[in-house]
Amino acid sequence: MKPQHRELVDQLGPARRVLVVDDHPSFRRCARALLTAEGFEVVGEAETGAAAVALAAEVEPELVLLDIQLPDIDGFEVASRLLARDRELKIVLISSRDRSAYGSLIEKSGALGFISKADLSGVVLEGFLG
Repeated sequence: MKPQHRELVDQLGPARRVLVVDDHPSFRRCARALLTAEGFEVVGEAETGAAAVALAAEVEPELVLLDIQLPDIDGFEVASRLLARDRELKIVLISSRDRSAYGSLIEKSGALGFISKADLSGVVLEGFLG
């Protein structure tokens, strides 16, 4: 596991109720399968930022796996809206792009960190379990 992922996992602690936000159905299916296999409960899926904000209020996740590139509102704005409602919510940003593409926006977003979609795997998720 990459050092930055280990640090992120340590911060996440025992968060188990997960909301997956991504505009690609195939990625949501894959993420759901991986998370479920690792003992997480996927409490919802959203394909837009607006849907994510509304659904989070309804299902009350502990962790939001949030794509940065969404069709309506970018993930940074979604994170801001979610955290305005619940400062304790744990958010991990994801993207098919490299972390360097976002500069300091990740740190400023209030999210715990970033995982590239390519790195979202069973090995990385095992670390979430502590």
